[in-house]
Amino acid sequence: MIVYHGTTMEIQKPDIKHSKAHLDFGRGFYTTTFPKQAERWAFRKGLRLSKPAVVNVYEIGDMSKYRVKRFGDTDMEWLQFIVACRNGKDIYQDYDTVIGNVADDDVFKCVNMFMDGIWDEERTLKEINYFKKNDQIAFLTQEIIDGIVVFKYSYEVKS
Repeated sequence: MIVYHGTTMEIQKPDIKHSKAHLDFGRGFYTTTFPKQAERWAFRKGLRLSKPAVVNVYEIGDMSKYRVKRFGDTDMEWLQFIVACRNGKDIYQDYDTVIGNVADDDVFKCVNMFMDGIWDEERTLKEINYFKKNDQIAFLTQEIIDGIVVFKYSYEVKS
């Protein structure tokens, strides 16, 4: 499988040390199977930091010997997992990688309505289903990164 990571530099050896805390699936190295999504991530980060937008391309090997959590859709389990991770809980540490939909800016507005107690789970999930879904694959341990994530090349994203 080929995956993409959008940022501002070439990353031949990914690691989880540089990850922010409180992300959708916890602290990790985030990728997607959608090149356009990675290009948007890279472009936004490049604008914020006044740096070039770069997409790194990786080939992913066999995940079968690792602890993998796959969310099939934006359901209650997915919502509760994201809310827990965004609130600083470390439930993601039970896995080497987590795969599921992205809680991007539009989706996260809905998640915030849930977290603030304004909407219940049913209403939140109904609203989220109006938005286009993109995936993310979060590699959460250095062991899985070193074991199956192989750098192929990078390219710069032009506006």
